Amino acid sequence: MKRLVVLTVVILALLTMGVFAATPGQLLIWADSTRAPILTQLGNEFQAVYGIPVKVVEMNFSDIRTKFITAAAANEGPDIIVGANDWVGELAADGLLTPITFLSSDQLNQFAPSSLQAFSYGGKLYGLPYGIDVLGLFYNKDYVTNPPTTPDQLFTMAQQMTSGGFYGLAYGVYGNPYFSAPFVQGFGGYVFGTNPNGSLNPNDIGLANSGAVAGLNYIVKLFTSGIIPQGEDNNTADNLFTSGKAAMLIDGEWEVPAIQQAGINFGVAPIPGGKPFVGVQGFMISSKSPNQIQAMEFMSDYINTPDTMYKIWQADPRIPARYDVAAKAEAVAPWLKGFVDALSNTTPMPNIPQMASVWNAWTNAINLAVSGKESSQAALTTAVQQIQQAISK
Repeated sequence: MKRLVVLTVVILALLTMGVFAATPGQLLIWADSTRAPILTQLGNEFQAVYGIPVKVVEMNFSDIRTKFITAAAANEGPDIIVGANDWVGELAADGLLTPITFLSSDQLNQFAPSSLQAFSYGGKLYGLPYGIDVLGLFYNKDYVTNPPTTPDQLFTMAQQMTSGGFYGLAYGVYGNPYFSAPFVQGFGGYVFGTNPNGSLNPNDIGLANSGAVAGLNYIVKLFTSGIIPQGEDNNTADNLFTSGKAAMLIDGEWEVPAIQQAGINFGVAPIPGGKPFVGVQGFMISSKSPNQIQAMEFMSDYINTPDTMYKIWQADPRIPARYDVAAKAEAVAPWLKGFVDALSNTTPMPNIPQMASVWNAWTNAINLAVSGKESSQAALTTAVQQIQQAISK
């Protein structure tokens, strides 16, 4: 029995090493369940050509970051990970990522600039983007023929259609400033300013400047005019639109399946006057990888192709980061064009660790302002003070 226990421990240790420790001459990739099957097939093709095995370990997307940090700190972990751009600041600052250098200038031009900016840190690119999340304006074509193009038009149109339990605009402001950011930033506010080299400056917080206040005042006006009811969060907003009780909705491309299932005849346009965040997902190479050249080769010749990127889009229909893939996808999903157009006026989700100190204070400020408990200026000023205090600790 004792020998069996010892043998079991040894086997488990070997299995764990296979999952967590990169091996010279064999690529190890950590990916979520959506990307893993595609990468496994690519790995088989790569091995057939180069004789280098590719092992793909599937895990929850939310677990990849924390497990990677732990493993890489011990000089272990995968060669390549699938992750989000807001991981980059922490990982790059800790020296855990290798800069992406295999893209030529022509290849870089194939990508939406915001997707590359999102994966950049300290003037270097640390990820190969494949998909983008961004907010847009859904509109029900049964009620809206020509979507508004300015904030004033949006307000007027929404106000005219709001009556008797039907709303011109559904907008989940409560509880998550991600959804308020388009107007706060579109009117001139910002979370962090930039240094001369383009990196983010956590000491320059623009969430209480005149533009941010004007943007939040616009959102408050949507509430005080009755266009949006008090307490409307994202779930409430989505339900209003999918049940046919709202003419327009501000949300992201992830809501498309639910809208299609509800049978809504919809279109998508950029948010009028809005500057939403973009969240980007992509592939990153561990600086601890013993297979740097092979990892670069796999990403360059097998992942960064129109065919692979299109397969990834088919499995998970985010906005493709590559323009050629987006154009191909639009042929079968015309609604994508509205989101692609929205990318021309966006800002990447800040990818520095100090962003973690922003969310709670910003959420409280927005909730206080839209509920009428504080003015936009007072609420945002307090929020900035709280953020500064949290960052300085």
